[in-house]
Amino acid sequence: MKWPRVVLSSLISALATSEHCELIARRFAIIAGLTVLLFLVACRQDMQDQPKLIPQRGSALFTNHSGARQQVANTVARGQLRQDSYFYTGLVQNANGSLEERDLMPFPATMEVLRRGQERFNIYCSPCHSRVGNGLGAIVERGYKQAANYHDKARLAQPVSHYFYVMTHGFGAMPDYSSQLAPEDRWAIAAYIRVLQRSQAATTRDVPAGVTIRNLKDLAQEKQLPAGYAEPWALPTTTIQAAPNDASQGYPALAPASQASPSIKIPASKPASAATK
Repeated sequence: MKWPRVVLSSLISALATSEHCELIARRFAIIAGLTVLLFLVACRQDMQDQPKLIPQRGSALFTNHSGARQQVANTVARGQLRQDSYFYTGLVQNANGSLEERDLMPFPATMEVLRRGQERFNIYCSPCHSRVGNGLGAIVERGYKQAANYHDKARLAQPVSHYFYVMTHGFGAMPDYSSQLAPEDRWAIAAYIRVLQRSQAATTRDVPAGVTIRNLKDLAQEKQLPAGYAEPWALPTTTIQAAPNDASQGYPALAPASQASPSIKIPASKPASAATK
């Protein structure tokens, strides 16, 4: 049986219209469902009110009702073993339990280490101690208590780990710099302090062969620096003297040159090599 072309066209149009309407209805149902789901999710507070431990609050989950949990005993975080205690403390524990500073570096004082120490010293130490380490930095000139002079007898007699210990814990009017300086940078500064001390007491015999020796006054004149630049710096009149003069501690007096051994216990340290002295 053959359908007339007009009838076939009508049937096809009707089917197409039906499919189109069905597609529109399906899309509308999906959009409506997503809209309802969105409103339902937005009205719930599960993500905000879900059970969790809030810092400094109690908790019924644990028997002691404390939300803050203590570390498991004798555990060490990755990278915090600190097996070489001399590197981190600057102290060695003797057989009798006393703590002792040593005139040893925990690693070789290479030129790279000394350059790093000079850079860190000029940033953190020179404002008080000055760039030559005589204790007459810019802050001292403005009324702060005079910093230690690395070139007096008391400081020259200190072992190199003493400077590391002071930077770690502070000393007298000086605060600690443990948060500003990593341990390796504190050791680098301690090594550079030795360089400063040597530079102020060096003789012509310490100069390598073939190196020309020049007078500091001549260099200052070439750089058009003040006439007194190469002379000893006078103590500013604004410097605060908080302690009476004690000749055994250098002048002016600061805190005692050596503190009582701190009441801390440290593990046995790896022996420092004599080659790094």
